[in-house]
Amino acid sequence: MFLARLGSLNALEQLKYEGRSLKSFIEADLPSADTIGRVFSLIEPNSIREAIHAIYKLLKRNKAIAELPHGLIPLNIDGHESHTSYLRHCTGCLERIINKGTDSEKIQFYHRNVVAQLVFDDFSLPLDLEPQLPGEDEIACAMRLFSRIVAVYSRAFDVVVADALYAKSNFFNLILAHGKDAMAVLKDERRDLFKDADALFLNTQPTCIFDSEGTQIECWDAQNFHSWPQVSQPVRVLRTRETKKQIRRQLSDTLEDQPVSSWTWVTTFSVHRAHTKAAVQIGHGRWKLENNGFNELVNHWFSDHVYKHESTAMLNFSLLCMIAYTVFRCFFIRNLKPVVRATYTMLHIASEIKSELYYRPKPWPHPT
Repeated sequence: MFLARLGSLNALEQLKYEGRSLKSFIEADLPSADTIGRVFSLIEPNSIREAIHAIYKLLKRNKAIAELPHGLIPLNIDGHESHTSYLRHCTGCLERIINKGTDSEKIQFYHRNVVAQLVFDDFSLPLDLEPQLPGEDEIACAMRLFSRIVAVYSRAFDVVVADALYAKSNFFNLILAHGKDAMAVLKDERRDLFKDADALFLNTQPTCIFDSEGTQIECWDAQNFHSWPQVSQPVRVLRTRETKKQIRRQLSDTLEDQPVSSWTWVTTFSVHRAHTKAAVQIGHGRWKLENNGFNELVNHWFSDHVYKHESTAMLNFSLLCMIAYTVFRCFFIRNLKPVVRATYTMLHIASEIKSELYYRPKPWPHPT
């Protein structure tokens, strides 16, 4: 279902009377949509996680994963809200009040997961996800996820990268305690760390300037900040001012300047382990979780579809979607020849896979 991107269990069930391709593959009759949903609520999620780990080990053993040029492997962590509803809910649903204090006040039910993904040169590998439980915040959920990942993938990554929400001392200390580095966006201008970095960078020249895909990036970099004493070691702060190249408007044929953006990160990386350019690239690599993780999985793999509204089933379907995504991208990037990849898109190859399920060498069978 996921590899063919059918989008629902009901769409999969329609293949029950389609040709013999699927039946010959599974060597049995296709179960009903209700049966698949019921079974997925009974599967132990760790068994699917073990399959993901086996795929990772196989990729490493076959040298199918290309590391980034700087040689450091980031683990991106971020939260993702899968769906919301005002009517349907289960025991794992989180709750919040919409239009609080008004006559139209409603209780909204939703699920949020914290997702972890390894980033490589031309490939992103989703590793695991953890559902946020009722009554806990996203940081507690992320810490539980990290503790499980670092026990299984202890040598798979060097640094944990997250957004500004994760710039918390307990999260950083947990990562440092396991011998890894941490990096997060720094946004809160009220923090002493932000104020000290702002004062230091105000009248100084950039540490380095480089171009990246048509964008000029000016970098300021300083380490040994003691303005965050809750963290077990001094931290390093990086700031960039990024100027994109002009674009030409098609309608008016005029050049238009792009807005200048600025980013600030706090990290435990030493400058000897990650030079300024590498650290900035790692910080911006967090966007791959948004693009290759959430956006692609949601829009092209239907990962947010509620196949069975039960917390264990939803977790298992999400993990299985990760496996399908990884296997498909490995097939496309590592198995197909360059001329094929240059000719056909991933969506076209996915359509080819889907067409195999509907292939009927004989006339329509009569359902009995």
